[in-house]
Amino acid sequence: MIIRYALFEGEIHAGRETEFRAYVTEKLVPLWTRFPGAEEVRVLDGTDRDEGAPVYAMALAIRYPDIDACNRALQSDVRFESRTVTAGLLEMFSGRVHHHVFTANEYPTV
Repeated sequence: MIIRYALFEGEIHAGRETEFRAYVTEKLVPLWTRFPGAEEVRVLDGTDRDEGAPVYAMALAIRYPDIDACNRALQSDVRFESRTVTAGLLEMFSGRVHHHVFTANEYPTV
């Protein structure tokens, strides 16, 4: 399985945290969950970190069965629509967004 992360490295503008989170939930999650081939969408809101670690306001994780499915999603109309809508989110955010693709391995806990 493949997980593609969008990491929002930086900070939400002071006083706009609630608006930022609502924008994600109301405008972006409905688009992200329509990405073709996506098996799971997770939005992780940054709450705490080690001293000296960079600030990540949010991370988006979308799971795909394989890299071909991920690549198809990246070329989809809904993905391009989500990029346009994301511009509104970035007005409430200072930092940068970068993407990483991981091969995921799962292990049962004991």
